Amino acid sequence: MGLGSEILKSIMHPSEIAAMLKLKYGGYIPKTMASRNLPVARMEGRDFCYGMLNRVSRSFALVIQQLPWELRDPICIFYLVLRGLDTIEDDMKLEMKVKAPLLLNFHEIIEKDGWNMKNIGETADYVLLMEHFHKVIAEFKRLKRPYQDAIKLITKKMGKGMCDFAEKMGVDSLDEWDLYCHYVAGLVGHGLSALFSASGLEKKSLAKELEISNTMGLFLQKTNIIRDYLEDLEEGRIFWPKAVWSKWSTHLSQFADRPFHPNSRACLNELVTNALEHIPGCLKYMRMIEDPMNFRFCAIPQVMAIATLAEVYDNPKVFQGVVKIRKGLSCKIILETRDFSSVRDYFRYFLTVIKRRVRNEDPSSALTLKLIDKALRSLGGSRGSSACSNLYVNAVIGAGAVISTGYLITQL
Repeated sequence: MGLGSEILKSIMHPSEIAAMLKLKYGGYIPKTMASRNLPVARMEGRDFCYGMLNRVSRSFALVIQQLPWELRDPICIFYLVLRGLDTIEDDMKLEMKVKAPLLLNFHEIIEKDGWNMKNIGETADYVLLMEHFHKVIAEFKRLKRPYQDAIKLITKKMGKGMCDFAEKMGVDSLDEWDLYCHYVAGLVGHGLSALFSASGLEKKSLAKELEISNTMGLFLQKTNIIRDYLEDLEEGRIFWPKAVWSKWSTHLSQFADRPFHPNSRACLNELVTNALEHIPGCLKYMRMIEDPMNFRFCAIPQVMAIATLAEVYDNPKVFQGVVKIRKGLSCKIILETRDFSSVRDYFRYFLTVIKRRVRNEDPSSALTLKLIDKALRSLGGSRGSSACSNLYVNAVIGAGAVISTGYLITQL
């Protein structure tokens, strides 16, 4: 989708338009080999890793630029290693007798010079990553030993978890949902805390904060699972816990057939409410991060997640397509999430958005409101950062920006 169409979406939110233009043209995105159109397959070393990162996750490629130089390479490699593991898990063509050993031994595979794998991956980008995975391995082996050890340990644990869930058709209980999210995202939180501590930029004790490190991952993963209902359903994957959806339907796919039905919205809202439980732990973790660049790296995805939950809550469009926050809002969050004061203001704003949309007749309404109030209390006082002030005034000045924005679009 082009910049012009994204500007139209934000036409009533002028500060988002400014953020998009600033992020695109203001030098915030470093020029890389990938941005100079050199084919990724021809890249080597770090250039390949960052070029590949741009291909498999542009959003993460942008967020990783918030990190200190000391941590960019380790976390880039960490991400690509786990993406390789995830590619194996997701490939439905692989028989379990082939897939299981790969998942269980991937932490050892990443030390094998020259290892790669052909014809695996559900998209061309993932196929390319696996065909050139030996380049990732070479860069992994150049990392400092403490970084290698942390990545290997998480890869081993995640591979074991993925193998345990590989043949299941979905998750049943809420405890099992938490366990699945722990394996695929909570362990990432563990790994990041270990890398932060190993860098010397954060306290050594951060690596021991396993519960709240896990909570950071669960909040993000549950948000993605809730948002991606239809996409996962169409691909034959079931990640919504049966313990919840079976209360409202005989089959998960029925929500797509009747998106506006009260039962469909009740199920959706119950899952959003479950995700809200993790907010106090996430805020506690972010308060512990001392390095400003590490803080931005951690905080930006969390703010994106609460913004997404505000967008999907009680929204029948979840059952009709993938609901995402506006690109302009994403750009604004990236630029303005700089300290805990801005995080506090964003969380307060989006929690209030959800609170105003809670219907008394919704079966989860009492618990939803209780958890929102708990999260609001955990935010503490506000020093009045400017991060969210524009969110309140955008609608007022938006109409005046329509003409000038329309002209700008014609110039793009």
